[in-house]
Amino acid sequence: MRFNRILFKELENKSKPQKALIILGARRVGKTELIKKYLQNIPISEYVLYNGETQMAKDAFSETNISALKRTVGNRKILVIDEAQAIENIGLKIKLMIDEIEGIQVIISGSSVFDLNNQLGEPLVGRSHVLQLFTLAQMEIGEFETYPQTIENLEDRLLFGSYPELVNIRDREEKIDYLEGMVNSYLLKDILAFEGIKKSNKILDLLRLVAFQVGNELNIDELANQLKGVSRNTVENYLDLLSKVFVIYKLEGFNRNLRKEITKQSKWYFYDNGIRNAIIRNYNSINLRQDVGALWENYIITERMKFNSYNKKRANLFFWRTYDKQEIDLVEEHNGKLSAFEIKWNKNKKVKAPGAWKKAYTNSNFEVINPDSYLRFIT
Repeated sequence: MRFNRILFKELENKSKPQKALIILGARRVGKTELIKKYLQNIPISEYVLYNGETQMAKDAFSETNISALKRTVGNRKILVIDEAQAIENIGLKIKLMIDEIEGIQVIISGSSVFDLNNQLGEPLVGRSHVLQLFTLAQMEIGEFETYPQTIENLEDRLLFGSYPELVNIRDREEKIDYLEGMVNSYLLKDILAFEGIKKSNKILDLLRLVAFQVGNELNIDELANQLKGVSRNTVENYLDLLSKVFVIYKLEGFNRNLRKEITKQSKWYFYDNGIRNAIIRNYNSINLRQDVGALWENYIITERMKFNSYNKKRANLFFWRTYDKQEIDLVEEHNGKLSAFEIKWNKNKKVKAPGAWKKAYTNSNFEVINPDSYLRFIT
């Protein structure tokens, strides 16, 4: 099954001459397929497509002079580079082409923010537009499911995630093989190619520690002690790199009014539930697990992030906790308005807004997100 990606319309609208459109996202989320769909309606004589990880592409963009760069596109008006972060100084080269080749339109994709930002950020200021592509959102999957099917497939999403290729796999063992192949072959590919990264086993060990603490605040010093031989600074660096290749992301603590609000530590979540479970190699059914609350929280917050991104809702996401252990799973700040959400798998459990929150933020909304109410929150 081919899914209609929400970003496709924006790709069409934002692709313009004298501009670079940058599509960022983890490996295997569908960036290449999205670009190929866009190119389907364009005559092959009008574009040239490079895979940045091939030697041919690296040779084609080996020189930083406009004459050589013009030869890479010939008389085509559209240049497409998939996995562009693999080409050295690609940002400067694209800048030259945009400035010197009249009518050129550039589309590039990348799975590594740290390379693309370092190479593209400054050279392409004012010359680019950035889109982020995630694993399939429920907004996208829902077009092909009835409501009963969505409810039936919820456990599958919590356990195996939403990679486009995986969603089309029906066999449970094949799903597990796919996820473990992702972890072994793709997950850390960009990080390990990054100069100075020597301890790949330590990065995987760190990911396991993060996976077991989803929904909890991470203490960097404790992580460093558990990893043995890894400094606090290295742990922070690895977490940063893992976020820049779209494996994990963090929520910071919300603070406005109360001295007793906790803000020093962060919570970390996975961009995809399936990767989280593959890291710890636990694919047990929901009724056999002790971590269903963490799986549910990770899934809901990630889907909300997709929802906000695709709907251009520029909201800031936080968690909230006080030193006397009053807490809220998710706080959303949008246009000066605060909304608080408690994320509960047990739909029969009655939950009220913490007293300290109600007192400090009297104009905020409070809502419980459970399996009965979640779809209106993420679609």
